[in-house]
Amino acid sequence: MAFTDLRDFVAHLEQRGRLRRVTAEVSRDLEITEIVDRVSKTRGAGNVALLFERVAGFDMPVLVNAFGAEDRMALALGVTRLDELGERVAKLVDARMPGGFADKLRKLGSLIDVARAAPRSVAQAPCQEVVETAAPSLAGLPVLTCWPDDGGRYITLPAVFTRDPTTGARNVGMYRLQVFDDRTLGMHWQTHKGGAEHQHRATARMPVAIALGGDPAVIYAASAPLPPGLDEIMFAGWLRGRGVEMVRCRTNDLEVPAQAEIVLEGWVDPAEQRREGPFGDHTGYYSLARDYPVFHLTAVTRRARPIYPTTIVGRPPQEDYWLGKATERIFLPIMRLMLPEIVDVNMPAEGVFHNLVIVSIRKRYPGHARKVMQALWGMGLMMLAKTIVVVSEHVNVHDLSEVAWRATGNIDPRRDLVILEGPMDDLDHAALRHKFGGKLGVDATEKGPLDDVTQPWPDEIRMSEEIRERVTRRWKDYGL
Repeated sequence: MAFTDLRDFVAHLEQRGRLRRVTAEVSRDLEITEIVDRVSKTRGAGNVALLFERVAGFDMPVLVNAFGAEDRMALALGVTRLDELGERVAKLVDARMPGGFADKLRKLGSLIDVARAAPRSVAQAPCQEVVETAAPSLAGLPVLTCWPDDGGRYITLPAVFTRDPTTGARNVGMYRLQVFDDRTLGMHWQTHKGGAEHQHRATARMPVAIALGGDPAVIYAASAPLPPGLDEIMFAGWLRGRGVEMVRCRTNDLEVPAQAEIVLEGWVDPAEQRREGPFGDHTGYYSLARDYPVFHLTAVTRRARPIYPTTIVGRPPQEDYWLGKATERIFLPIMRLMLPEIVDVNMPAEGVFHNLVIVSIRKRYPGHARKVMQALWGMGLMMLAKTIVVVSEHVNVHDLSEVAWRATGNIDPRRDLVILEGPMDDLDHAALRHKFGGKLGVDATEKGPLDDVTQPWPDEIRMSEEIRERVTRRWKDYGL
């Protein structure tokens, strides 16, 4: 099902027992983080979305952990399980589609049903029930201080809208925003992201809009590393089955989701930077303070009684893991466009997205695993992957115990480890230097004549099917 807006999603979660209202007064400084961190790491029914109704000093409720489990993430995108997303994408694309990988990605946008997915402009919108342009201020937002050594308070679940100064193409990204004061924010868009690309091309002040809340598909789309040329709002419309309503900002010419809770309008000077950070990040460490662009506020528009949506990041698993897991399942068919030998992919929570990618393949020729590693490192933001482990097609990449067994028992370090250098994530504190460092590939496939292995590869220990079936039939007889 498609949700109209964030509060529609909240009501649905509550009906299904997947949201808890917290009526006790809480502080936005550290206390909410500690509560959410415990809940997000709880297994089973205890991991719920949280709506804090009494945040000290504010009359605005705070929604956290709305996407923090597989069932809630799937529900947000209109499916019952995340694998359905990949199945939907697979129907759009075909490995036999003519052209190279770049051509196929360009054609992907044209395969989406534009008539249903295209955004629709409206003149009036819930996100503009209240408009503040004379003296706009961030002071009324319950922006959290997440961790003790953070450089300040941070907006963590925004959809940041920019346009390419040359082509006019829209980009929507999710970047943390440090509150410097009531009128300025630190704009932490990293080197490899679309917003940073627009800033680099800008020669004058660049309009920026920040939407908080809205339809869950829009929030997710802002986090997704889409192929170049695929509009995030069009993608959100495809996910939800109908186009997203968009309204023009009051102080610049950008459009924002009409159903958002809060919109911050402003601009960024491409020549201006300010020290931002540190920030307790999804790596489980504080990312270092560095210089980033500054967002200047020109307007705050909002609903009359808005919900403030946010998220906590830190040592995984946290809510952002499930946003990333949705991306993994959606983009698996696109990986297969370039690499049909791929069976499955897993980016586990322990790898915090870019530190560990496990991929199973149908191995057919010498060096096949290396070919897959190097192709993945050349595929969009997969270039930031630090470690890629390749296993054979019969291995369950989601069973980390099995993967560890294969990755330690099936390798000879001199033969099966690949070490090279390349671009790294901005947040990688262990890199050789900022944004550049080493990468590791592990060929954990079984070895044989294709690999010039001189000694026979041993057979795995397996019980005969006859005995397995007999024991299964007689299991109750054993009294176990």
